[in-house]
Amino acid sequence: MYRIVFFLVFVSSFAFGQTQLKPPSEFYPKQKTKVLVVGTFHFDFPGLDQLKTTDENKIDVLKEPKKSELEELVAYIKKFKPTKIAIEAQPKWNTMEKYEAYKNGEHRDNRDERYQLGMRIAMEMGLDSVYGIDTWALSDDLYKKDSIYLKSLVGEVNWDMEDPYWKYAEAYFEHRDKMMKQVHLLDYFKSMNSREAHNANFGLYLTGAFSTGGMQGADNLSIWWYNRNARIFSKLVQITESPEERILVVFGNGHAAILRQLLEASPQYEFVEFSSLEEK
Repeated sequence: MYRIVFFLVFVSSFAFGQTQLKPPSEFYPKQKTKVLVVGTFHFDFPGLDQLKTTDENKIDVLKEPKKSELEELVAYIKKFKPTKIAIEAQPKWNTMEKYEAYKNGEHRDNRDERYQLGMRIAMEMGLDSVYGIDTWALSDDLYKKDSIYLKSLVGEVNWDMEDPYWKYAEAYFEHRDKMMKQVHLLDYFKSMNSREAHNANFGLYLTGAFSTGGMQGADNLSIWWYNRNARIFSKLVQITESPEERILVVFGNGHAAILRQLLEASPQYEFVEFSSLEEK
């Protein structure tokens, strides 16, 4: 009796195993374009973000000890062996013109990470181009065409709403800024570019004002911050030519979480974890 039951269970399990659905990955090409997103703080501290680093916590990547730490960070990123590099620069920044000047010895004392990471690595890897793939959001286009219409879409968002999660975030950012001088630059970047840090960064857009104005808070996020990053991703797709490519993307860390989402979901790309370069 028991033997018969066992046999039936075994046969049915075997038959079920033969009829299982294959995962979507079985139907797409195995080779994908590899992308390494390096989310960074702005080395020259322009003070354009909502949270600003105090003078006492700022570092200078052109002076020791951070100068040597930057060299180690660059060497670490070069393990990825990029064949293309894209940076946070809009068309008016004239990326290629600046890169040509950089190769001729200019801009070397500019602390901007677009030079100190993007162009430095591009030149050392012998790449002939650097791509600026930053852009503006749909909300900017709508404002220029009809600011009254845009206000009707998102004008009820309550930006003054008290957000307790923002207070938690401020404590984290304050801690991170204070550690900037103490922690090796490479370790700092490993922490910033973890999945947890990326998601925590993007999560702040989903609290506070996000739930106000009926659904206008959600609409605002859609046509502003999420849309800008979707457009950046679109420009990344436009410069991608082959699955053999390895593309390094150097952007402010606030962009990294959405770019991670888009890259991980896309059948065209393989998202490369920053910490995985330790194994190379």
